[in-house]
Parts: sequence; structure tokens; C-alpha cells
Amino acid sequence: MARIAVLALDVGKRRVGVAGCDGTGLIATGLATYKRHRNSFEADLAFLRGIILERSVDTLVVGLPYAMNGEIGHQANQTQRYADRLGKALGLPIIYVDERLSSVEAEELLRAEGVPLSENKGLIDRKAAAIILQRWLDANRTERRTDG
Repeated sequence: MARIAVLALDVGKRRVGVAGCDGTGLIATGLATYKRHRNSFEADLAFLRGIILERSVDTLVVGLPYAMNGEIGHQANQTQRYADRLGKALGLPIIYVDERLSSVEAEELLRAEGVPLSENKGLIDRKAAAIILQRWLDANRTERRTDG
């Protein structure tokens, strides 16, 4: 089986949650939360490039915040523009995954672990990125099984 080198991003206006997976593509793990610098795309790139090089990433999975009715709204359009720009600058393909309710799910999981949420916004973003990646890994694994 080929090694899976994917990085997932939960893109927000203030922060980007980052998650990666083990080489087998079974388990997604939150790696970092990056606090975005206002109007500094280059700083965003430098941070992500470091993780991408360290982990030999070949694909970016980005959570797309569809509206609850399934439409692509303003926030999703902004996320796509940002992610497309990242992909082009980093030379990596972008795969979009429906991220609806990933932050809510992340908060519920952390609350169940007894983590105080008001002090851990970055942890929520990391956990949401891991949920987004796990969704993609699970769907991708199912597709690989049916193709083989």
C-alpha cells in the first residue's frame, strides 16, 4: 500500500487548524494551530511550507464550510480562494471536504474530555482539522477497497 502524505486545514479568518495522518492513512491527528497574520499570506505560506516539507506532504485537504442547506456561501467562497492560492503557491493539489459541523463535533469531543473550551480555541481548530481529515481518510479508504 502506498504511503499517504496528506495535510488537512480548517481555515478560519483568525486561525488555521492543521492535521496530519499516519503513513497508512488510518488515523488523523491534530498537529498545530496557526494564528493568521492580518494581510500576510507569505507568513501563512512559510508556516505551512515548514510542516509540508517536514512531513513530505503531497496533498492538501481543506474543509469547505458549506451552508446548512448545502450551498456554497460567502465563507466557503473565501475559503476556496485562499486554499486555491495556497495550492498554487505550494504546488500541491487541493481536495475539498464538507466541513459542516466539524467545529461543533470538535467542541463536543473536547467537552467530553473535560477541556475548558474558552481557553482552547486553537485546540478546537486542530481537532476540527483532524475530523475533516478523518472524514476524507475514511471515504478514501472505502473507495480504495471498492476499486481493488
